Amino acid sequence: MFEKVLIANRGEIALRIHRACKEMGIATVAVHSTADADAMHVRLADESVCIGPPAVRDSYLNVPAILSAATVTNAEAIHPGYGLLSENASFAEIVTEHGFKFIGPRAKHIAMMGDKVVAKRVIAEAGVPVVPGSDGPVDDMDAAIRAADEVGYPVLVKASAGGGGRGMKVARDERELRHAIPAARTEALAAFGNGEVYLERYLDRPRHIEVQILADEHGNVVHLFERDCSLQRNHQKILEEAPALVLDDAARHRIGEICCEAVRKIGYASAGTVEFLYEDGEFFFIEMNTRIQVEHPVTEAICGLDIVRETIRIADGDKLSVRQEDLAINGHAIECRINAENPETFAPSPGRITEFHTPGGLGVRVDSALYSGYVVPPYYDSLVAKLIVHGANREECIMRLRRSLEEMVVGGIETTIPLHQRLIAEPDFATGSYDIHWLERLVAGTK
Repeated sequence: MFEKVLIANRGEIALRIHRACKEMGIATVAVHSTADADAMHVRLADESVCIGPPAVRDSYLNVPAILSAATVTNAEAIHPGYGLLSENASFAEIVTEHGFKFIGPRAKHIAMMGDKVVAKRVIAEAGVPVVPGSDGPVDDMDAAIRAADEVGYPVLVKASAGGGGRGMKVARDERELRHAIPAARTEALAAFGNGEVYLERYLDRPRHIEVQILADEHGNVVHLFERDCSLQRNHQKILEEAPALVLDDAARHRIGEICCEAVRKIGYASAGTVEFLYEDGEFFFIEMNTRIQVEHPVTEAICGLDIVRETIRIADGDKLSVRQEDLAINGHAIECRINAENPETFAPSPGRITEFHTPGGLGVRVDSALYSGYVVPPYYDSLVAKLIVHGANREECIMRLRRSLEEMVVGGIETTIPLHQRLIAEPDFATGSYDIHWLERLVAGTK
């Protein structure tokens, strides 16, 4: 097993990786910007190295600085967490070329799934159902119009690279398409350095269902069932739960087996998440994330398996610690993403934490790097905590979540805790009657 791992990330996921490493007897190295000098993962790590000023391009995306930190601390492996460099194929390749182990999939698989057009083709060839759309990227407006006519309006214009809702526009007719194509290209170019876009059929009220898989380098693959991530705003997930209410055991088994077979065919090894839109009993592949997910704790809660630990073991060449027949769903879990934002306008709210109290009790987990006196910097993603609750069933889980949100205190900044309290009080949430557009309708007052 590795003796020392460098964590190339920040915030709660850096702390999560640190904790997994320490429980495995692995020493940790924290890298940080000047703005994160007092961060919790920096305080707890065995060693820390400052890799640059606050801007991510000068610190957390500074590959030479990260490699230098790994070299001077004699780290053996690098864990990228999520976001930042986690799905950068070039980074994974450079890490390997410099003699370190990249705790994640091979660079070729990151590149394959990072290009949404290529991913869609590869995954379709592996037998996974996909959303009807253009046959590859649309190079000009005439090609886009022809493709839209074939697919049928409304259509979704999507960036070939990247994700997170950037470079995505909906067009309900040709007039809207003529505006959406250049807008999506401009946004995608600014966000990912690649302005290539393609078209998919736009589904009106689908659910966002994703399947968590684990695969080792020995050909063993398991799925850890699914998560429902339909509560989103601007294509950004707000709340996730597992298992999904809309799936029965037959559908769950079918899509899980399809995903396992697909990743087995391409030789994938590590944690990965295959994401679908689900409507009227049909699954449509949208993308595969080749990294640990923000929402992985809900899967851990219902499966009793440490996914971060498994990724480290896989990277070290070990076989999976479980077989598919060892896995079963235990109860229900929900995760609320607590962001440093105004709960109504969603304006960022950085600042000093004056008070921090987390809820406790049976089935309650909080993943956060906050502490009283810590200053939430204005330079990074607004996620500051994840509240995860687990219950014997969904009703118990919701009651526990309601109680936990009432107990949680984050003083000194605004957070989205009130938003979560509002949405879980909605009758539609209680019955599970929501789709990927439901939260936006709620916020806009049009639900």
